[in-house]
Amino acid sequence: MPIIEEIGREHIRGIGIGAPSGNFFTGEIVYAPNIPWPGIVPMAKLVSEGLGIKAALTNDANAAAIGEMAYGAARGMKDFILVTLGTGVGSGFVANGQLIYGHDGFAGELGHVIAVRDGRKCGCGRHGCLETYASATGIVRTAEEWLEERYDETILRNHNSKITARLIHEAAAQGDELALELFAFTGKILGQTLADAVAITSPQSIIFFGGLAKAGDILFKHVHHHMEANLLHVYQNKVTFLQSALPDADVAILGASALVW
Repeated sequence: MPIIEEIGREHIRGIGIGAPSGNFFTGEIVYAPNIPWPGIVPMAKLVSEGLGIKAALTNDANAAAIGEMAYGAARGMKDFILVTLGTGVGSGFVANGQLIYGHDGFAGELGHVIAVRDGRKCGCGRHGCLETYASATGIVRTAEEWLEERYDETILRNHNSKITARLIHEAAAQGDELALELFAFTGKILGQTLADAVAITSPQSIIFFGGLAKAGDILFKHVHHHMEANLLHVYQNKVTFLQSALPDADVAILGASALVW
C-alpha cells in the first residue's frame, strides 16, 4: 500500500480493524448479518499476510467503545455502554475499565437482544431483534409499515424520494406528527431494552453515536423516559446519556488504532 511505503514499515506497530461481527480472539468476521460475506472470514490473518504487518480485529462497536475510552466522551470512565445507531444497532460494554468480550469474543450484542417477542425478521435469522426497530433501518421499516396501514397526512407520504432516517428526522423537526410518533415509538423500544442492559452492568453512562443518534432530543427524550420508567429502583436517576465526542467517521477508526496499542 502506498501509505505504508510512504510512512515506512519500521514505523508501523500494527493494523487495527473494526468490523461487524468481528471476533477479537480469533481475528475473524463471523456470519455478519448486514454484509454480503458468507460464513467466516479470517480478516486479520488475510490483512496481516497480505501486508506483512501484524493485525488485530474486533467488533466495530467494540472498536468505537475503545475509541471513546481513549479519545472521547468515556475518557477516565470505567463503566459505560457504547451504543451505535446506524444501519444496525451495535454496542460495546465496558465494566471495571475492561471491554467485555465474553469467553468466545461475542459478548455485548445489544442489537440482537429480542426487544419484541415474535417481532420483525432480522438479518441474523431471528425475530424481534432490537436493531429491526431502533436502527436507522428499523425506523424506516416502521415508517413504511405505518404509511401502508394508515392514512395520516404527513410530509413522508408526499415526498418523492425513498424514505430515509434523515428524511424522518427532518420531517419531525418540522413538527410532522407521524414523524414525531415514529421517534416516540422507536425511543420506547430502545429505552425499555436499555433498562434491561443497565441491570446487567450498572453503567455510569450510555454513549450514543451513529446516524439515528443525530436526531438528538427528538429521540432521546423518549429513550430516557422509557428507560427510567422500566429501571429497578436502585438504578434510577444514576445513568447519564452522552453523545459521542468524536466524529462518526472517526470513532471506530480511532478505536481500531487504539486496539493496536
